[in-house]
Amino acid sequence: MKVTIMTDSIPSLDVILNCCQRSSVGKLLPNALYVHTYALTSLDPILQEYERRGRVTELTQKATLVKFSLDKPNISYLFYPDFDHDPHPSLTLSIVVDLNTLDYKEWNYQASDNPPILHRKETFITPDYPLYPEFDHLTRLEVTLGLLEQSRMIGTRKEWEYRLKRLNIALLGHYLVCPLNLQSNPSVIIDRHKAAIVRKSLSRPVRLALESGLFSEHTTFFDYGCGYGGDIEHIFQQGYQSSGWDPYYRSNSNCLPADVVNIGYVINVIEDPKERREALIKAWELTQRVLIVSAQVLINDSNQGLVAYGDGIITRRNTFQKYYEQEELKVYIDQVLNVDSIPVALGIYFVFRDFRQAEAFRLSRFRSRATTPKVKILLKRFEDYEDLLKPLMNFYTERGRLPVAGELENELELKAEFGGFKRAFQVISQVTQSEDWEIISEKRRQDLLLYFALSKFSDRPQAKDLDLIRKEDIKALFGGYQQLCLMADLMLASLRDLKKLSDLCTAISVGKKFKNSLIIHISALETLPTLLRLYEGCAREAIGRLEKANVIKLSFRQAKITYLYYPDFDLNPHPILQTNMEIDLKSLQVRYRDYYDDENPPILHEKDHLVSPDYPNYKKFAKLTQQERDWGLLDDLKAISHQKEWLNCLESHCAMIKNYKLYWRKDADPYQLRLLKSQINQRKKKPIKDNHVQRENLD
Repeated sequence: MKVTIMTDSIPSLDVILNCCQRSSVGKLLPNALYVHTYALTSLDPILQEYERRGRVTELTQKATLVKFSLDKPNISYLFYPDFDHDPHPSLTLSIVVDLNTLDYKEWNYQASDNPPILHRKETFITPDYPLYPEFDHLTRLEVTLGLLEQSRMIGTRKEWEYRLKRLNIALLGHYLVCPLNLQSNPSVIIDRHKAAIVRKSLSRPVRLALESGLFSEHTTFFDYGCGYGGDIEHIFQQGYQSSGWDPYYRSNSNCLPADVVNIGYVINVIEDPKERREALIKAWELTQRVLIVSAQVLINDSNQGLVAYGDGIITRRNTFQKYYEQEELKVYIDQVLNVDSIPVALGIYFVFRDFRQAEAFRLSRFRSRATTPKVKILLKRFEDYEDLLKPLMNFYTERGRLPVAGELENELELKAEFGGFKRAFQVISQVTQSEDWEIISEKRRQDLLLYFALSKFSDRPQAKDLDLIRKEDIKALFGGYQQLCLMADLMLASLRDLKKLSDLCTAISVGKKFKNSLIIHISALETLPTLLRLYEGCAREAIGRLEKANVIKLSFRQAKITYLYYPDFDLNPHPILQTNMEIDLKSLQVRYRDYYDDENPPILHEKDHLVSPDYPNYKKFAKLTQQERDWGLLDDLKAISHQKEWLNCLESHCAMIKNYKLYWRKDADPYQLRLLKSQINQRKKKPIKDNHVQRENLD
């Protein structure tokens, strides 16, 4: 159709191309920029005016998307009537306007049985669009499951449906599901009790609570939604008073207040949102000290056989499961209970009734190990009063400072004998190294600084809310509360500089260094500079560590922390990676991978680099690494990063490992053995190149 309207000259294609490529709004493809009409006002004024020239028919007023062509002066108006409601809406009409002639053409797809469809709807809009979080959430799940790979193969309705069918996945609203053979519009009755599990040992949440020291001698325990009651029995066997309630298995039991209350994997099996909320509130009402909340969280797993119901999913056992993302679960707990829950592991949170107990628990997670300095010189004056002085030494080791009045149990005896804490400590200083006490003070200073920096993400305690002993810590170690907060905020701001973090890693002696990352054993974490501990702490506070993780990777090209689990780290000279969990600190997205059934999993070399020299097996690790270097086994680390390639390397070098030592294989060819031994002798005469250079290619 042609419209005879006179217009001024339009911007050149180069100008339009430049504006589109610089635009932070819309979906940019090689030949076009696509923008939702809602976001047009956020575009460059040049593009806004350019688009207005294309509105040559009233039909364009109802368009959903606008397409800016980059290779010709065309504007296209695309109509997706179900954009908000259909997760992948179909195109019903397209109007293409030639801005030189103002001619336009229409293509109608309403009668098509295979129309073009949209993916990644959030890319066409701005974050303030009301449904942006819902669109973004769906896309991230589809990306995780690989549904959007080879996008050219899923551009039409039939192609998309074929991919979903092949993977046994469907969509219900904006939720991904795996369909069951249900009749249309079924009346679904959820068998919640079938979600219960017979436990032969403690559940993960309760075990973590026990390991975290939340149980003391007279602690009482209540399991809300206890199922078969496995946790109740196991906690009772540990010597604690325990009881529980379940609507199906223990409906006649009373709901009793307790110090520790567990609501373990309960809220994700209740299909009614109102009832789910009430269950969480009821468990909190029973809690006297700490509530353990756990729920299923989303990880990369596409073989569950699940179907959507309400805002969650129904399993093949006809039980409801609502899968949360880790951060989503925290937001839900915090909003319902008006608290600041603490992430402990994937899908597990602790909620403390008392603010000070929550503060003490958070601080304990970042507390460095310190031992009381050894007595170097024997003096009779010290020997005579050693039992009297021991509590003072232990206090200083714990707090990094001398006590004030009322903080030490044997204060009266000490003062009667020495006149005060300072004079008593002078006697201690005569038989110990003063540098050792200074190191302890600095450790406690850095621990407190780290905690206050991380508390910026939650409810940083106000000075008036601190208990007396913490106030004295701050006064002695920092001079005052304001000074501590200022230093903590400055350190937190330093995390934006990834180059600074990289430089710190280059300077330290512990850890295996790569071009863009550092990996260390978890035992060496506290030996790192405080800024690097803070970097890891951000991931731990926001998401929680991978359970059993014993190696940590700090990345610097992108703000990411990865937790890795090597089950036989100490026993196997080259342990196999079983699981890892990568946390993106910008988006707080979690990527999880399990190598348990992998035929050729990654393995670890040079373990001595990951630990501190005081690690129990450090010398054994270091000797093996040096021997492997001498034998030429570590010349190409990239080639031996996985188990099969490493075994092939050992075989080609006629080598075997036994008890952390290399031996020649008994069936080795004598001639090859002589060559290999000659090569080893030659290598020992030359300086060995540091493998850090190789590792630049291993990130």
